[in-house]
Amino acid sequence: MGRAQCSVTVQPTSTHSDSANSANSAKRASGIAELRELLAGGRVFALTGAGVSTDSGIPDYRDEHGTWKGREPIQYRDFVASDAVRRRYWARSMLGFPLMASATPIAAHYAIAELSARGALSLLVTQNVDGLHHRAGCRDDSVVDLHGRLDQVRCLGCGALTDRAALQCELLARNPDFARASAVVKPDGDAELSDVDYQRFEIAACAACGGILKPHVVFFGENVPVERVKRSMAALEQAKLLLIAGTSLMVFSGFRFARAAARFGVPIAIVNRGVTRADELSVLKIEGNVGAILSEAAR
Repeated sequence: MGRAQCSVTVQPTSTHSDSANSANSAKRASGIAELRELLAGGRVFALTGAGVSTDSGIPDYRDEHGTWKGREPIQYRDFVASDAVRRRYWARSMLGFPLMASATPIAAHYAIAELSARGALSLLVTQNVDGLHHRAGCRDDSVVDLHGRLDQVRCLGCGALTDRAALQCELLARNPDFARASAVVKPDGDAELSDVDYQRFEIAACAACGGILKPHVVFFGENVPVERVKRSMAALEQAKLLLIAGTSLMVFSGFRFARAAARFGVPIAIVNRGVTRADELSVLKIEGNVGAILSEAAR
C-alpha cells in the first residue's frame, strides 16, 4: 500500500475561523464515519499503545513526534546482571506502582471493550502493561498482553508467578523511609526519586526459591514470548482490518504487525495523536484524542 488514502487531524476548534471550523468538523465526521464502516466489517485486529491510557493518568514515553520525553527505560540485561540496578528499579517501582494499581479505564478502553463485546474484534493486542483493557470488560482470552502485566511478578529462578500488590506490601514494610521520598511518576509504574541512596533499599527475593524477582513485563532489550507473537500473527493474517490506536509504533515489537498487515493485504486504520511508523501503510488515519474518536466510531 502507498500513502494514506485519507488522513484527518482532529484539532481544537477555538482558534479557527468559522469556515475552518466547519471544514475541520466535516473532515472529522467523514473520517470517523469511514472508520465506523471499516469496524462494522468485523474481524478487526486491534493493536493499542500508551495513548489509550494517558487519559487514565498514566504517562507515556514519547511525544507527538515519536521522540523520547525523558531518559530511556531500564534494559533487561542490566536488571539481570546488577544488584544495584535491581535496587534502583524496585525503589522507583515501589513509589510508581500505586498510580498504576489505582488507574481506571477511560473512553478508549470502554470503546474497545464495546467492539469486543459486539463481536467486531478478532483479537486485541496491547503493548500496555496496565491491565486496563481487562478492567474495562475485555475477556482475558480475547486480549494478548504483548509486553506482559505489571500486576504480576515472576521469579527468574523457579518461574513462580505472584501478585505485585503483595510484593508492594513487603517492600513498604522493608523500606519505610523510601515510602516518604519525593517522587515524580514516570511511565509503566516507574518514578523519579530525589535525594535517595538506592543501595540502602532492601529488595525482596522469591519466597519459594530465593531467586531474583522481576515484574512480569517485557523489558527493553528482552524478547517478547514467541507464543504471543505466533497467536497474534495467526489472527492478523485472517483479519479484515488492523486498527492501530494510541501508539507511535516506534518499538519494533508493535511495528512488526503493521508490516505484516501490509504483507497480508490487511488494510490499516490509525487513531493516534501524532506520527506513527505506519502512517505510509494506512488507508485511514485520524489524529486527535483517541478515546473521543474511538467512542464515536464504536457507536
